[in-house]
Amino acid sequence: MNLASKKAIQNLLKKYQIRLSKRLGQNFLVNKKVVKKIIGSARLSPDDTVLEIGPGIGNLTIELAKKVKKVVAIEKDQKMIEILKETLKDFKNVEIIQGDILKISNFQLGPKRSSGGWWAGCSLISNYRVVANIPYYLTSPLIRKFLEAEIKPKEMILTVQKEVAERICAKPPDMSILAVSVKFYAEPKIIAFVSKKSF
Repeated sequence: MNLASKKAIQNLLKKYQIRLSKRLGQNFLVNKKVVKKIIGSARLSPDDTVLEIGPGIGNLTIELAKKVKKVVAIEKDQKMIEILKETLKDFKNVEIIQGDILKISNFQLGPKRSSGGWWAGCSLISNYRVVANIPYYLTSPLIRKFLEAEIKPKEMILTVQKEVAERICAKPPDMSILAVSVKFYAEPKIIAFVSKKSF
């Protein structure tokens, strides 16, 4: 199945009777070059654990799974979970979790789950990375969640709106509260700009 084809995606959504939710800011990255750029920017290794937020139909998830030891994909939309089970069925190193990332705590992802839960033994996974293509409404609370997390990610590679990225990377005296917060914990930078045609 070619998940970089808009026609294939439309057929997949039709098969599962899914209409994209504007409320959830759902859109899918279909540009293979952009997906490769994201993968390359993450500097992944075979021993890495990646937390992907909002995997959608799994096109980025598949490429991540080819590169790392473990991918944990958290999807809020229950209907999308059914699609992910189909598109990711050949990847045994992907764990799909249905839930709202803002309401899931470290402990819910680990000790309260099975021994195979990715956060179990989290002290050994202190270098996990976060990869996400996130809607505007989720940007600030998501970044804040991980900046304040007990176990912070080694790196976050986020696809966000251009204006948001520029705000986060702003310098004094034009810094927002979000920019100040991010720079207290990390060094943000813009890797590339993505055309609307890529979605």
